[in-house]
Amino acid sequence: MANIQDVAKRAGVSISTVSRVFNGTATVSAEIALRVRNAAQELQYQPSRAARALRANRSTIIGLLISDIQNPFFSSLIRGVEDVVQSSGYSLILCNSDENPDKERQYVEVLCAERVAGIIIVPTREHQRSLRLFRDREIPVVAVDRRVKDHSTDAVLVDNVRGAREGVAHLIANGYQRIGVITGPVSTTTGRERLLGYRQALEQAGIVHDPLLERCGSFKEHSGQQLADELLDLEEPPDALFVCNNLMTLGALEALHMRGRRVPEDMAVVGFDEMPWAALSSISLTTVTQPVYELGSTAALRLFQRLKSPNIFTRQEIVLAPMLCVRGSSRSRSAPMP
Repeated sequence: MANIQDVAKRAGVSISTVSRVFNGTATVSAEIALRVRNAAQELQYQPSRAARALRANRSTIIGLLISDIQNPFFSSLIRGVEDVVQSSGYSLILCNSDENPDKERQYVEVLCAERVAGIIIVPTREHQRSLRLFRDREIPVVAVDRRVKDHSTDAVLVDNVRGAREGVAHLIANGYQRIGVITGPVSTTTGRERLLGYRQALEQAGIVHDPLLERCGSFKEHSGQQLADELLDLEEPPDALFVCNNLMTLGALEALHMRGRRVPEDMAVVGFDEMPWAALSSISLTTVTQPVYELGSTAALRLFQRLKSPNIFTRQEIVLAPMLCVRGSSRSRSAPMP
């Protein structure tokens, strides 16, 4: 593999001249610059981006730390971040915490060591002591999808309370009264806020809140299945389920299938987060959909605002609106069967 010495020899210039051409740190005549670039092309030489960034005392790497790479929700979020990052001339490092705070902390330390220019993080919990590492190194951070209790950290979110409230209100309007909820850990703002929206919908409809109908899990498929089984085992089981993320919804549907419960004839279901098969499978699933791509792209745009104007002191919280997509799984109890 060719190195900078090879390029200098081929172009008939000094190594420092080659360095100036690729770093843009000093004026080089057009004729010499063309000679250097032609030599580099002939030798298939690629200058080190990391080395250039180090010499310029700035990085062109953005870190993205998500909480569950197996969740298809994050595919669109990653694409939204990546499109903005790449169009800005930067590169992206992707890390996955697996909803594990210890693993998250390790990746935070790695990203700091790599001298990244900025971080976008889906935090595993609201209290984020590890963010102090970024602040100490003056690395800008944007939280996405979930809040953190840090008055200096920007956040880009979806209105979870509103989305959950609308999903449950839809079930109530269609005649369901005993509605079970399956949500994620209340240590995350997504888990806690979607539970709050569920409770608000019941209160607004004058339905007495029953703690037996509430289940909190891990935002994983197996958790959704286990918690749905618990609700089905109740002496008085629910007539509808509101499930607060896509993987848990899949698990809940598996539990219903294993017990021979039909959707919506025996149990209505509304999920939170779109699934690729939601409108295509035998169960046409009603979902609270999130603008996931916009979550990612908006978070990246805010991060670059911080990079361009590092003296911005005002924290910004951007909240995007969800949308209820009504399909067959929540059909009215009085509606005729097709």
